[in-house]
Amino acid sequence: MTDYTPTHVGTVTKYVVVESFEVTPTDLALRGYEISKGVMIKETCFGLVVNGKEEEVDRIVSELRKMDPSHIFVKDRGFPPGDSRRCRANLGGARPGYNGMEYEMTVIPYVSHGLEELQKRDAATVPAPKDPLDKPALDVVTLKKLIDAQES
Repeated sequence: MTDYTPTHVGTVTKYVVVESFEVTPTDLALRGYEISKGVMIKETCFGLVVNGKEEEVDRIVSELRKMDPSHIFVKDRGFPPGDSRRCRANLGGARPGYNGMEYEMTVIPYVSHGLEELQKRDAATVPAPKDPLDKPALDVVTLKKLIDAQES
């Protein structure tokens, strides 16, 4: 067993998984590179692996999700990219957790569809906010009654 000395103390790693006909992993990667500051971004077949300081990773992930919120998902990863304990180059074959991720990719389209349906429902049932300036002006009689009520 190899002795592992953590070199990424104080960092987090997240998967950004895309299930979309509009946004590809390459689109995510390009946008990620545009907005990243000292964060490692690795493009994969399902999206990205983003590693860096927690605040910066969270900022980037939030921005990436804006591209297609119903079709971009985020998942924590316990190890940074290339970690010898999880890298398939060191282990030979699929990395641990790959089969779980493969299964999750079959379920994600249903989650995306549900999110889209909720957005449609919410858009249909929530009335548009009213303009506060559209209220009728206070009539003089009501104003007089309010003033009299304050004086007594």
